[in-house]
Amino acid sequence: GGLQGGGVNFDAKIRRNSTDMEDVFYAHIGGADTFARALLIADKIITNSPYDTLRTERYSSFDSGKGKDFENGKLGLQDLYKLAQENGELKLQSGKQELFENIINQYI
Repeated sequence: GGLQGGGVNFDAKIRRNSTDMEDVFYAHIGGADTFARALLIADKIITNSPYDTLRTERYSSFDSGKGKDFENGKLGLQDLYKLAQENGELKLQSGKQELFENIINQYI
């Protein structure tokens, strides 16, 4: 079934000082190896790190109520405006981006 709704752009071309078909061959092999390594790393991140739990917590407001309605495309701009008026200014909350990046970097 392939990668539904996504994918990658995999190419190799002659550039810089790489000018012959052997260079293009090495570029393809190196690219394939990099993609394979990335898939192994992604699997380890998903199965062995706190990344998924932290991501679930980060976006938990989309699991029910108005957040779920928004995620499902059931709220229009007027609905969002009304919610903002009713709830006022939201408290600033960190998305913990640095933590997420550090977790990923531990597996690279």
